[in-house]
This record gives sequence, structure tokens and C-alpha cells, in this order.
Amino acid sequence: MENKKESKLVKRIKEIIPGIIIAAVVFGPSKMTITSKLGTDYGYSMLWIVVVAIFFMTVFTKMASRIGIAKKESLLTLIGQKWGKWAAIVIGVGIFLVAASFQAGNSIGVGISIGEATGTSSKIWVIVFNIIGVLLLFFRGFYKILEKLMLLLIFMMLLSFIITVFVVNPKAEDIIQGFVPSLPEGSVGLVIAFMASCFSIVGAFYQAYLVQERKKIGMEDEPVIDKSTTGMIILGLMSAIVMVCAATVLHPKGVKLTSAMDMAKALEPLFGHYASILFLIGLFGASFSSVVGNASVGGTMLGDALGYGGKLQSAKVRVLIAILMIIGATIAIIFGKLPLELIVLAQSVTIFLVPFIGIAMFLVANDKNIMGQYKNGKFTNISGVLGLLLLAFLAISNVYDLFIK
Repeated sequence: MENKKESKLVKRIKEIIPGIIIAAVVFGPSKMTITSKLGTDYGYSMLWIVVVAIFFMTVFTKMASRIGIAKKESLLTLIGQKWGKWAAIVIGVGIFLVAASFQAGNSIGVGISIGEATGTSSKIWVIVFNIIGVLLLFFRGFYKILEKLMLLLIFMMLLSFIITVFVVNPKAEDIIQGFVPSLPEGSVGLVIAFMASCFSIVGAFYQAYLVQERKKIGMEDEPVIDKSTTGMIILGLMSAIVMVCAATVLHPKGVKLTSAMDMAKALEPLFGHYASILFLIGLFGASFSSVVGNASVGGTMLGDALGYGGKLQSAKVRVLIAILMIIGATIAIIFGKLPLELIVLAQSVTIFLVPFIGIAMFLVANDKNIMGQYKNGKFTNISGVLGLLLLAFLAISNVYDLFIK
């Protein structure tokens, strides 16, 4: 009986891994910075937006899971069949460009977190951990290694953030009050940035590939649709904890935060060196998981768009993933920070690409010929339309900020 219970537990853990990988990919250093800044500038009052973002992220991630279960063909292949190969190429190349633009920031996060903790040069660690990331690609069972790595890094992040929040000891009533919707003056820009980073349609899109990857390598006995929710809850929990820590430590002091590193530096004089190290461990986990995960997303999408298939076992796909890691590491070493031009490129591509991806995924999920019994239900469609409207609003807001304001 005990062995059966253990096997059921192990099976349940394996079922939620694709959603956990998405959480690890989405929760990168830039996400930590935005979340920390929200807590620093507005205290606990913006906690409610975590719930909104995670709700829509869950809707679209579950939608992608059903697409991955319903068909053997990849999501980009289905889009190509439905609207022509040009649509698949636009999405694949666009996602690769966005991933390349943000990869440098992930590498910088790895370097700074280890460098600050050890008092050494961050550039050394950028090189070391990108080499480790590339070497992982040479293993035959790369997907299984990716699963184990992401589980380890998520556990590392969760543990470090949970201990940190106990150290700073926020008041429960302040946290509860933060879930009452409000919009403080001047907060709209940060709210838009948070929604755009947490409600990651690209991350949701990749869920279909992760579900299919498990099927292809024989890791899935039966299709279980609702396997991404746990990962999204973890994503929301980490976001809320980081915001609470910033609201407790930095907001009362009126500190102006420019990066997640400011949070680690603020913890040390107040709570000691170990509190700072704990937060740096979380930052490392967020950064390294995004170094590997973000590159996997970009390389897989471009490989699929170019006709190499969306399989992590494909040698050509792995080469593209390695190229993305090398690009990110090179930029991180040369510039030491993410160049403004790359940020503008990423934002510009994202502005026009994200609504297109969301609409394409929504229409595929509603195609009876493709989806059969896994077609969207009424609740998912209503929620999906609201999510698409939110994506359109975020896109229009970004156009205004970049080109009109």
C-alpha cells in the first residue's frame, strides 16, 4: 500500500511539472525587479493585481495544455495549417527575438546574484553558468534534466522567499488589505509592466510543447488536463512574497528601488548577512531558471518555425537554444547591463506579437475539428475574451509609451 501511495504522489508531481517549468521561465530577474518596485513604491496595496494576472495566465496555460493533449502536431504547425506557414514563421521568429532580447538580463541576474554573495566578479559567473546551461544540452535526456533542474530551482526560490518573508515579519492585516483593488496615483505604468510580465502569453503558448514533449518521450500514461494550475499558483505565490518583502522592508523607508539587488542590500543592515544571502539565492534561482528556460522557449519556437520540429530531442533545436544562451552571455559580458536598444526591440516586438499569439491560440482552442472533446468551454471562452482584451489594452498602452508619449 505504501509503495502505491508513493507512486501516486510521484505521478502527481510529474503531472504538474510542465506548469512548474512555465512558472520558472516567467519568474525571471526582470519580473523580480518589477514586483519589488511595486512593493517599494506602493506598499501592500497592489497585491490584488497578482490574483488578476495569475487568473488569466492560468486560463491560457490550461488552454495550451488541452491543445497539446488534443493533437500530435505542434501548436505552430496547427497555426501554419490554419492560416498559412507565414503565420507560424512570424510567431516563431518573433518569440526568438523576444527571448534573445531578454536573455542578457537573465545572464546578468545569475552573475550579480553569485558575485554579490561571494564578493567576486559577476562576469565569471555569467560565463560559468552559461557553459553549464550549454553542456546540459549535450545530454540525451535533456527534457528530463530540464524538469529536474526547474523543480530544484523552484524549490530553491520558494524556500528562500518564504524564509525571507518570515524574517521580515509583515503584518497579516496589511497583507489582507492589499487584496482589496485600488490604483494609487502614478501606479498605472508599473501595473501594466507587471501584467505584461506575469500574464505571459508566450509562456502559456510553450505549455503546449511541454505537454507534448512528455507524450513523445513516453512520460505520460494518460492525458491530465488540469496540470498547470499548481505551477501558476506557485508563480503567484512567489510574486506576492517578493512584493510583501519589498513593502515591509523598503516602502516605510521611502527607498527608490532600481533593481532586485537593492532589495538584497536593504535586507543586510536590517536583518543580517544571512537574510541578504537568502534573497540572493532566490534571485539566482529566478535568473538561472530563466537562462535555461527562456533559451529553450526561443530555440524551440524558432526551430519549429523553420521546419526542424518543436522537439527538445532535435539536435538543430538544441543548437538554436545554445545560440540564444551564447547571445545572452556575450551581451551580459560586453555591456554589463541590458542595453536600452534591446529593451526597446523586445518591447516593440512584444507589442505587436503578443495579441496575435493570444488570438491564434484562442481560435485554435475553439476549432472543433482540431480540438474535438478538448474544445474550449463557455467559462474558458468568456475568460479568454477578457484576457485578449487585457492583452490588447497592454499593447495599446505600450504603443503610447514607446511611440507617442
